[in-house]
Amino acid sequence: MKLVALATLAFTATLWSAETLTAPPAMHWADTSRGRPLAKDPSVVRFKDRVLMYYSIPPFGDKRADDGWAIGIAESRDLDHWTKVGELLPAQECDRKGLCAPGAWVHEGRVHLFYQTYGNGPKDAICHAWSEDGVTFTREPTNPIFSPSGAWTAGRAIDAEVTPLGDRLLLFFATRDPAMKVQMVGVAGAPLASDFSRAQWRQLVDGPVLKPELPWERLCIEAPTVVRRGDTLWMFYAGGYNNEPQQIGVATSRDGLTWTRFSDQPLLANGAPEAWNASESGHPGVFADRDGRTHLFYQGNRDKGRTWYLSRVEIEWTTSGPVVKR
Repeated sequence: MKLVALATLAFTATLWSAETLTAPPAMHWADTSRGRPLAKDPSVVRFKDRVLMYYSIPPFGDKRADDGWAIGIAESRDLDHWTKVGELLPAQECDRKGLCAPGAWVHEGRVHLFYQTYGNGPKDAICHAWSEDGVTFTREPTNPIFSPSGAWTAGRAIDAEVTPLGDRLLLFFATRDPAMKVQMVGVAGAPLASDFSRAQWRQLVDGPVLKPELPWERLCIEAPTVVRRGDTLWMFYAGGYNNEPQQIGVATSRDGLTWTRFSDQPLLANGAPEAWNASESGHPGVFADRDGRTHLFYQGNRDKGRTWYLSRVEIEWTTSGPVVKR
């Protein structure tokens, strides 16, 4: 994977690190419905007259039927304060152990939600559901719709993200190597005019499009989230497993298949020891609003995952690329 040198790019992005966030930011939100503040894996869209956020919530843990990881739904008027409005619970055989890590996309008057099954190890896969109101979803009967193949992967697919490019919809996902040790990102595609059922998807690259190579990425690149600006795709991704710490980097592509890192440093790092995000700043979800502003939602905590909060920063676009707005 080609690295673009900082000097070549005149890279001026803010490294959001130890001295920057010592107190909770304006958005510091978690779902408390399971008995502790915990929300992960944010994905935000504007749909009709609402801004909706989809995120992961843990099991209740009280041995109730069909209790597993699930997806929460919240709405906001200012992007900082959120009110929960719904849940997507296990309902199909493939997700009976749980579902999580949603990737939301608005298309032709519907919210399409791509998400993963949970608790099946190398057999976890990507599913699809859609909604007319953003809260009540219809599941795809052929779920799960996609898992990767080849000697490079264990067959697992998690952390779905979709973006249209030309006449097809690109599906980015995280997978692991056959030993289930190294996490990396792959890509599949389906015709944009299709119903996105299982038969429509094809793996586009026989191998990862982005894999961990930098020291701070350790053995994990996951949670790809993509925004298009002009003819360039910008991917924000998580490097490092949860709380190692996980931090957020950036890569670019013209075709969605070949990616180049924007920098060899994270754009958004974890905080200082006393900060709310001391353990990590991870699992990004990019939101390009219709007013032209770009927001990066992400998860963090200071207690190695006993709690998880969601927050956001605004991204500014310079001639070189994205920077975190102070």
